[in-house]
Amino acid sequence: MSSNQEDQDDQNNEGGNAASCTGLPRSPLLLGRDDSALLIVDVQTKLVGLIEDNQRLVWNNRRLVDAADIFAIPVLATEQYPKGLGGTVPELAERLQTAQAKTRFSCGECEELFGKLMSEGRRKIVIAGIESHVCVMQTALDLLTAGFEIYVVVDAIGSRFSLDHQTAIRRMELAGAFLTTTESVMFEWCEASDSKEFKAVSALVRETF
Repeated sequence: MSSNQEDQDDQNNEGGNAASCTGLPRSPLLLGRDDSALLIVDVQTKLVGLIEDNQRLVWNNRRLVDAADIFAIPVLATEQYPKGLGGTVPELAERLQTAQAKTRFSCGECEELFGKLMSEGRRKIVIAGIESHVCVMQTALDLLTAGFEIYVVVDAIGSRFSLDHQTAIRRMELAGAFLTTTESVMFEWCEASDSKEFKAVSALVRETF
């Protein structure tokens, strides 16, 4: 065997026995950076402290916002009666352009926000926030009825009581919402480890709580 042939074989074996793959069509059930948006529901100063495991919830909401920014994915945010419940917590407020005030529990009150998404072809809404059994669930059900696909981030939503939280998750899933997690969302938006955004996403994933 010639030295050139040996060099070529060495190069071919750098990846072990792995062979290159031809990709299958991407599932429409997965989130994409061009067809989705992030909705942060009512993560407010006077309410968040009452929520179980609230610090982790805020952390995951913040990581979702940061990931959405990496991929230029629209981020919507709402505040339930901010005069009484305060504004969005600082960790998120400093990253958000604005938050829409509302009095109805469902974010469906803010119809103009979702109409724009629909016109842009962004029919997949990733939902995080509080409370699971009130504003999050009512929003999810209204948006499902309006024709959106809903992805509920179960480690980024919460309620004051575990029973309410778990029951809301079951009800949303039965209604047709997809259940997911913070890391799943980030990796679906990224799609591949050779994407230019992977390093930034990897840094978010490596964060410790």
